Amino acid sequence: MTTTHAAPESSSRGPADHAVRDQIIAAAHDYFAHYGYEKTTVADLARAIGFSKAYIYRFFESKQSIGEAICLNTTGRLFDAVQAAVDTGQTATEKMRLFTSTVTAAGLDLLFNERKLHAIAAHASTENWPSASVYTDRLRRLIEAIIKEGRETGEFERKTPLDETTRSIFYAMMPFIKPIFLEHSQDILPRAQQDVTALILRSLAP
Repeated sequence: MTTTHAAPESSSRGPADHAVRDQIIAAAHDYFAHYGYEKTTVADLARAIGFSKAYIYRFFESKQSIGEAICLNTTGRLFDAVQAAVDTGQTATEKMRLFTSTVTAAGLDLLFNERKLHAIAAHASTENWPSASVYTDRLRRLIEAIIKEGRETGEFERKTPLDETTRSIFYAMMPFIKPIFLEHSQDILPRAQQDVTALILRSLAP
């Protein structure tokens, strides 16, 4: 068995190997979306794709490795939606509002429309998969960038250390970012997210 990123020894290394990995990921995405991550085995995926289980293990060391790849794709799509919305903002204040509303809406869209994939994201977050950390780290960096812009334009206060402000805003948004928390916050939305956003912006005022 090789590591997740290693390609099998063959005469078709390189692009062909990436194509096989992509094929496995695409098939697993559809299978997980239909049957769920927990109920799926590598043997199930092998049968669905038409590969042997041993062949899949030449590209991925475990079911979690496949789940990680799918989680990265899913959270990457969520982040792209948040970034695209933030980029339309004309001021740092508007960008912060767009950040909080879009990160919540993107998570809810996954919960309601792709529930099995939401379950993978929730599992990844609960088990501290690296793919979940990549998503939250990207969100923190985006929050930090918005704060920096607001400080440069005079919209936000500058006395509080930047890292402390970034962490505090991320923690305040946790119920709307973490999949498992978001699932249990449905009954207080959208009011809770709007109230938290208003509180964040008041705390940022110079």
